[in-house]
Amino acid sequence: MQTTKKMARANFEELLEAGVHFGHLKRKWHPAMAPYIFMEKNGIHIIDLHKTVAKIDESAEALKKIAKSGRKILFVATKKQAKDIVAEKVQSVGMPYITERWSGGMLTNFPTIRKAVKKMSAIDKMEQDGTFASLSKREILQINRQREKLQKNLGSIVSLTRLPAALFVVDVVREHIAIKEATRLGIPVFAIVDTNADPNLVDFAIPGNDDASKSVEIILSKVCDAIQEGLSERKAEKDKEAEVATKTEPTEAPADEKPAKPARKTAARKTTKK
Repeated sequence: MQTTKKMARANFEELLEAGVHFGHLKRKWHPAMAPYIFMEKNGIHIIDLHKTVAKIDESAEALKKIAKSGRKILFVATKKQAKDIVAEKVQSVGMPYITERWSGGMLTNFPTIRKAVKKMSAIDKMEQDGTFASLSKREILQINRQREKLQKNLGSIVSLTRLPAALFVVDVVREHIAIKEATRLGIPVFAIVDTNADPNLVDFAIPGNDDASKSVEIILSKVCDAIQEGLSERKAEKDKEAEVATKTEPTEAPADEKPAKPARKTAARKTTKK
């Protein structure tokens, strides 16, 4: 039986157009990136986009499985070129993300981070239940400033009630603390890795330009599309299970109908001979 080859999520031409192939200057390269470098041009390393396509596909499939299982993937991108793109793309698939600042211990000291997130909810409740009415203007101002600070740094991870199943990082060098924490806890790390970084620091390395907005956007688009597929398949399976469960439920007899009385057993009469 002939099997059809699965279509790649990304193709060479669109990655080329987005500038995914542009690496760093040769003098800034990391030797471990050698397998992913195609050539050097004008002192700049050029990334092999055929390998990038393969790595995008590999990462996308793994992330799809995680999303389908109902677990969360935490995205980390605090650099200016990527933060807005990550916020937009990741919000569309309902995943948590960090784009302002990585707070040390966000993973290794997760219970403390959860307390800070709950603090935001407590402040919101104070505002709704009328507690603010009994406070002075100065106290309200201080509380609101605290709320704004928490929202800025942690507002995007409100849905993260437990440790994420995976981390996706833009810029391995910049987000090294996040990667160390994830590695320590055994959380797999996916990352866009430029020619100045060590791909061995992460579990799934996607070789590509992590400085250009278009490059980051095209890679994140493919990744988020895969996550959305996983979420959609999960929902479809749950709907199907619910439908099957509804069909197999025993039907109850109408309330006005009385159950039929069981037939009375007649005792067998014994005959005796005189």
